Amino acid sequence: MWKYSDAVMDHFRNPHHMGELPDANAVGEAGGLQCGDWLKIMLKIEDDRIADARYQTMGCTAAIASGSALTDLTIGKTVDEAARLTNKDIVDYLNGLPDQKLHCSVMGAEALEAALANYRGEASAGPAEDRVVCKCFGVTEGQIRKAIRENHLTTLEEVTNYTKAGGGCGHCWPEIEGILREMTPALREAKREAAVQPKRLTTREKVHLIEEVMERDIRPALKADGGDIEFVDLDGDTVLVSLRGHCVQCPVSGVTLTGFVERKLRDLVSESLSVEEVEA
Repeated sequence: MWKYSDAVMDHFRNPHHMGELPDANAVGEAGGLQCGDWLKIMLKIEDDRIADARYQTMGCTAAIASGSALTDLTIGKTVDEAARLTNKDIVDYLNGLPDQKLHCSVMGAEALEAALANYRGEASAGPAEDRVVCKCFGVTEGQIRKAIRENHLTTLEEVTNYTKAGGGCGHCWPEIEGILREMTPALREAKREAAVQPKRLTTREKVHLIEEVMERDIRPALKADGGDIEFVDLDGDTVLVSLRGHCVQCPVSGVTLTGFVERKLRDLVSESLSVEEVEA
């Protein structure tokens, strides 16, 4: 039996935003009967922002939870912000998935990519990447390469966990291993360069990460004690916030800001950030 996190089980038992969205203007699907899992996401986009989302899926506990997490992550974001979401964001939101179920998060990310391409009137994948490598599960070379690139995969087992490719008859193993041999040196070099010179975040990327950390790691902890916090703005490297609820009158609110909020943002976004309270 698979060992799922409490978050996965909560999304499985009480899925968010499941069902039809009649006025959707962006629709994308991933998976299919051939691979045993299928997910469809429907988006209502207004003024370049995702106002609503619904999903339907046919699959296991992880597929249901991944669809639920995906809709949570997309609602409220701009189209560009949603386009930056990856399967790792889904896995992190669910506090992890078993290795053998990571392909469900990839399926969610692929469905979102297809929906955004549909909204823009584009094809979701170029013709050069449409060649099927794993015939058992209908996985293309483009899907394999993207999973390897985004998740830094280095083994056949990891590729199977993330894409299902190679999980059937095994005839595609040599080709998958060939793709890995081709891509692994470049991935290792990119990882080495990133370690030497950390990526410089744009202001937009910083804001996006700050909002994610606020929603996922900071606000739930404060709400548990009757408080809350609102992200107001980013001024250079200063995060402007406004406290809410019990946090407003709390005598140790300063400690909360520097010892918890600021520390989290420095750990998960950028070491250069500081936090300042303002009136919203």
